[in-house]
Amino acid sequence: MSKKLLISDTNILIDMDAGNLLEPMFRLDYDYMTPDILFTEELEELHPHLIEHGLKILPLSGNSMERLMGLVQEYNTTGVSSNDLSTLALAEQEDAPLLTGDQKLKQVCIQENRTVHGTLWIVEKMIGDTLVSIEQAETAYQLMIEDGSRLPQDLIEEQLRNFRNRSEERRVGKECRSRWSPYH
Repeated sequence: MSKKLLISDTNILIDMDAGNLLEPMFRLDYDYMTPDILFTEELEELHPHLIEHGLKILPLSGNSMERLMGLVQEYNTTGVSSNDLSTLALAEQEDAPLLTGDQKLKQVCIQENRTVHGTLWIVEKMIGDTLVSIEQAETAYQLMIEDGSRLPQDLIEEQLRNFRNRSEERRVGKECRSRWSPYH
């Protein structure tokens, strides 16, 4: 079975690297891809190891380059860079969701009817697939913030609290089932 494709902006990959979550992220049931120009200009120098983890680099087709130029003209006053818009063009080219933590790019994706997810979504997937524990996620978030990520602290706390509550509910449910088991 082939993996689902996600197109990633720079900040997601940098967050995962800062939080020591690259290995579990690449173990999720997704392939990650980024535009070649974005990789060359923003990642290659400090994060060349992303390719070893499984990041795929892809050029934009001629049609996607034309689309990118149109996006740059259309959104030139939003503060979204052409490199960021190249991820949107690639997401359209590959008909795949986009990963970004950039709020301005998220808004453009919403306007363009493109599915978009962020760092918290990826971490939630890792916790849900038991690739990282809640404690590992909490530490990872701290490392990301220390590295300069502008993650929403209130949403992080809510996410971790929800996972802790579910974990506690499962623990209590198991205790009750074992206590009332006819074989106990």
